[in-house]
Order: sequence, then C-alpha cells, then structure tokens
Amino acid sequence: MVTAVSNSTTTTSTTGTTTDTSTTSASSLATTYETFLGLLTAQIKNQDPLSPMDSTEWTNQLVQYSSVEQQLKSNEYLKALVGLGSGSIANSVNMIGKTAIADIDTQSYTDQPLTWHYELASTASSVQAEILDADGNTIWKGDASSMTKGDNSFTWDGKDSSGKTVSEGNYTLKITATNSSGATIANAISVQAPVTSTELIDGEIVLKMAQSLIALSSISGVKETTDA
Repeated sequence: MVTAVSNSTTTTSTTGTTTDTSTTSASSLATTYETFLGLLTAQIKNQDPLSPMDSTEWTNQLVQYSSVEQQLKSNEYLKALVGLGSGSIANSVNMIGKTAIADIDTQSYTDQPLTWHYELASTASSVQAEILDADGNTIWKGDASSMTKGDNSFTWDGKDSSGKTVSEGNYTLKITATNSSGATIANAISVQAPVTSTELIDGEIVLKMAQSLIALSSISGVKETTDA
C-alpha cells in the first residue's frame, strides 16, 4: 500500500523518546510472552495424567496467552503509526519544493532526459561517461564536456549508442576521469533535483525527484531550488 503525502499536509514532529520507550516496552513484553509460553508448554508436557489440569484453569491460561499475543501485535502497529508521525516523515514533507541531493548513481528513465552531477577531486584532462542498463551493460559511452574540479553535471537524452531511444527502466551513470598524466581522478556521483512529492512505500519513505523515487535514507543534503 502506498500512502501519498501532499505538500499541504500538516505534520507534527515528535522526539525519539516515544520510539525508544515503545521499543523497550515491546522488547520487555516479548520476553514476558516467550517466558509465559515456555512455562505453559512445560506445564502441559509434565502434568500428571491421573490428575490433569482443571479445565477452567486451562481456559484461563489460554485466554492469557491470547491476550499477550494480541498486545504484542498492537504494540507493533502502534510503533508503525508513531513512525508515520516521527521527524522523518515531517522532514520529507518539508523537502517538497526544495532541491535534494541524493548520493546515488542510478535513476529511472521514462521519457525525459536524465541529469546527474559528478564531483571531481581535481581538474581533469579527460572525462568519459558511460550509461549502464539494469543488467550492467554499457548502452552509451562518450566524452563529458565538464572537466573542472568540483561539481559538474551530465545530461543523457535517453538514447543508446545507435541513437535509439531506450525502454523505460533504471539506468546508471559511470564516470571515468583522468589527468594529463593518465592518472585516475576520484569522482562522486549524485542526483540533484527538486522534490515534488513524498510517499510511504513498503514502510520506507521515498521522495519523487525528477522521474525517480529515491529513498530518504539516500539524501545527503537539501538546498533551495533556483530557476535555471
């Protein structure tokens, strides 16, 4: 189930105290539950067949067993709800309209060009860019025009080496930079794009950036969006 969060959503941030307390309580309850289950099982295995457990007492213990199990499940659901109201979801909503920086080299292509950023440790004399498909195959290779130290950008038009538009899917940028001596220059690739929405998918908060859904855990920075 996907829960979309709009830009107008008002969210109240909570501290980590509630989460920590809930986790500790759940852990304590789980220990008690396991102990109770072990004692009940031992009691059943070792009861005197000539003097079996009273049916009323047996029923009461089963009810206790069921109650503890339900309480554990309730605590799990409560923890999930607390997570929805925690700082992470609030922070993701606050990112909408701003440009987020994600330390990833893969994006989803649909029908629009994809832009990556790559930071060079020093000015290069040659920078080669490669686009890899989901299987790791190079489908396009060429020279990147930006070779200066620091932040540079590269835009791919979605076409392979033969000029054919590729199918929708995930594509990865690989940068190889060298100096005049042929030595490799270290580089770091990132995606920098405005956040248009935030969603909860399979329990993980993701941001819609350009054509991609990017996990909040991959975000390393946020900055104000400026007009091109």
